[in-house]
Amino acid sequence: MSSSFLYPWALLLLIIPTALLCWTWVRSDRRLVLPFDHGRPGTGAGWRFLIALMESVLPLLLAVAIILLAGPQRLGDPKDKRVLTNIELCLDVSTSMTTPFGEGSRYDAAMKSLDEFLTYRKGDAFGLTFFGHNTLHWVPLTSDVSAIRCAPPFMRPESAPPWLDGTEIGRALRSCARVLGERPEGDRMIVLVTDGASADLHSGADKEIARELKASSIAVFAVIIGMKNAQDEIVNITQLTGGEAFLAGDADAMKTIFRRIDQMKPTRLQKSIGETLDDFRLWSIIALALVGMSTTALLGLRYTPW
Repeated sequence: MSSSFLYPWALLLLIIPTALLCWTWVRSDRRLVLPFDHGRPGTGAGWRFLIALMESVLPLLLAVAIILLAGPQRLGDPKDKRVLTNIELCLDVSTSMTTPFGEGSRYDAAMKSLDEFLTYRKGDAFGLTFFGHNTLHWVPLTSDVSAIRCAPPFMRPESAPPWLDGTEIGRALRSCARVLGERPEGDRMIVLVTDGASADLHSGADKEIARELKASSIAVFAVIIGMKNAQDEIVNITQLTGGEAFLAGDADAMKTIFRRIDQMKPTRLQKSIGETLDDFRLWSIIALALVGMSTTALLGLRYTPW
């Protein structure tokens, strides 16, 4: 622990109690001659020491008060600071997402699983992007996820605009990467949820996109709904960026997959410099002890020149 003072110049006032202490111990005006018959007068050194000690209490209290006014501070212990993870949820809203899946459609299962995923990652920033042939950034990156939870009724594939129909995963990933690139701090991750394959990942486009994402430190996790096999290009992108692709054969598997994604990309902590804290405890205890000594001295241990 290191200590310091908020107003160090105030410590110059300690000259006053120091002078009072010196005067208390070197003064000679308290001597009193008492007549004794047939006796040798004592020096009174013991009493003189105790009385001077008690008279030193008030200057010491003044010194403590000056120190408290100077604002004693100490550096607190380093704390573990959560490193924010920026997560862009990239959801397919093509017509095929209306296919029955579990108790609802593939879209319903995806949104329900994403809602549960939000509870796993409290404190992280989430954004929501819908995609088809084009992309629509519905919710910007934010720690307030209420807008994402309110999104399902408004962007159902049945009511999505025609220009969103289709599946262009490459365009969606690049668009999400631009959104994440605007965040200067924190880890970056894309969670892709789709039920189809994309033609814009062919002819080496997947490796090019993966290089771009990796250069921006963006990991991609893909959840493929209702398909027997994931598109090879999607698998390549996830592996090259440090993520993984998962096949979701039923609604229950979706819950397991998102829990697995949370475990694969755990919250990262880093040590932060301790905050500067007020350090009044020790000086307050000393002041209380001095007040107790002064009160005790008032019961009789004081100089009385009579």
